[in-house]
Amino acid sequence: MRLPIRAVTPKTEFAEIIGWVHEVRDLGGLSFFLIRDRTGIIQVTIPKKKVPAEVLDTARNVSRESVVRVRGRVKAIEKAPGGREIVPEELDIISIAESPLPLDVAEKVPAEMDTRIDSRFLDVRKPRVRAIFFIRSTVTCAAMEFLASRGCINITTPKIVAAATEGGTELFPIAYFEKEAFMNQSPQLYKQMMMAAGFEAVFEIGPIFRAEEHNTIRHLNEATSLDVEVSFADHNDVMDLLEDLIVHVYGCVRETCADQLAELGVDLTVPAKPFPRIPYTEAIDIANRAVEEKLSFGDDLSPAAERAIGDVIGQHYFIVDWPTDIRPYYAMPYPDRPEFCKAFDLMHPRMELSSGAQRIHDHDLLVARIRAKGLSPESFEFYLRTFRYGMPPHAGWGLGIERLVMTMLDLSNIREAVLFPRDRHRLMP
Repeated sequence: MRLPIRAVTPKTEFAEIIGWVHEVRDLGGLSFFLIRDRTGIIQVTIPKKKVPAEVLDTARNVSRESVVRVRGRVKAIEKAPGGREIVPEELDIISIAESPLPLDVAEKVPAEMDTRIDSRFLDVRKPRVRAIFFIRSTVTCAAMEFLASRGCINITTPKIVAAATEGGTELFPIAYFEKEAFMNQSPQLYKQMMMAAGFEAVFEIGPIFRAEEHNTIRHLNEATSLDVEVSFADHNDVMDLLEDLIVHVYGCVRETCADQLAELGVDLTVPAKPFPRIPYTEAIDIANRAVEEKLSFGDDLSPAAERAIGDVIGQHYFIVDWPTDIRPYYAMPYPDRPEFCKAFDLMHPRMELSSGAQRIHDHDLLVARIRAKGLSPESFEFYLRTFRYGMPPHAGWGLGIERLVMTMLDLSNIREAVLFPRDRHRLMP
C-alpha cells in the first residue's frame, strides 16, 4: 500500500511510495533519486550492483518530474532528507516527463514571475510554493471555523449583478442575454440585505472583481475577499471581531504549519492585542512627517504614506474616523460631526488589509448619501427597499485574503499568494 512520504520512517521495514522525481544524481556505481509528494521528500538510493536489473533499466529512463512508484527497504541514514532512504526492489515509471522542463522545480535555476505563472502547475510543485498554499488553506479554514464559532452564517451572494456596489467606472461589464451586467465589486449590498432578513451575522469568502488599471505587486483584478456583516453592532464591535480573527488565524498557522513556515524561513509572531486605533487626522500628521508629497485632509493614503505610518506604529493597527466624503455612501456619519464617519481600515505595517464601517440603516439618510455621491437612488432600488421594512443597525468589513497571506509570510508579490492571478495583462492560465 502506498505511503505518504512523510509517513516513511527508519522504523518502516518496507515502503511503497508514489511521487515525482525531484532530482537525479548519478555517481557511477551509485544513483540517487529524490522523490517528492505533497508531504515531503525522500531519498531513493540505487547501488547498481545490489538492485535488480529491471530497476537499473528503468532508472536509466527516468527524467526529472516523472511520476514513479518505488517499493523497497527503508534504511536509516543521517545525511539523507528526513534521516531515511529507500533501496528499491521495484521501480516503475507511471508517467514520463518531457525534457527540458519549462522551469526548474528544484529552484537551482531561478525563474521570473511570468515564467512561473505560465507554468503554474509546475511552479506549485516546489516545496516552498506549495507551503504558501498549504498556509493559505489553513488561513481560510481557520477564519471560517472562527466566524462560525461566533455565530456567523456562511452565505453565498451573486457575482453577476445589475448595478455597481459603489458606483464609479471600475467595473467589468459582461453580456447577460439581452441585458448589460457587471462582475460584482463586493458582496456589500447583499450582505446588508441579509441584515434586513434577520440573519444577524453573516460571512462569505469569495471572489471580487475590480477593473482598476493597476500594475503593481499588491493589486489584482480578481481577488478573494472575506466579508462579514453583523446586526446590532457598531464599528467598534466589528473592529473587535476583526482583531480577534487576525489573532486567531495567526495562532492557527503558527500552531499547525510549523513545517511550512520553516520551508519559507518565516518565524511567525502572533499579533498582540489590542491593535492601536489611530484617527485619520493623526495618521495624516504621521505620514506628513516622513513623506515628500504632503497629504491634506480628504486625501486618501498613498503607499508611501501607509509605509511611513506602519514604520511608526510597527504592528497591525486601525485607522479610524475617516472623512465622510471619501468613504462609500453607506458609511455612517457621526451625528455630532458629520464630516467624519464611523469607518476604519485595518492596516499591516506594509499595506491596507481590510476596510469596514458602521453602515447607515436609515432609508432617507442613505438616499441622501447616495445622491451626495452623484449617484441615482433608482439604480439601487432593489437594495434600498430593504431599508423600508425594519433594517437593524449593523456594521461590517471586507478582508483581502491574498493581502493577509502576503503580509503574514512577507511575500514580495501578491501573485505569490494566488494560484492563477488575474491582473491587467493576464487571462491565462
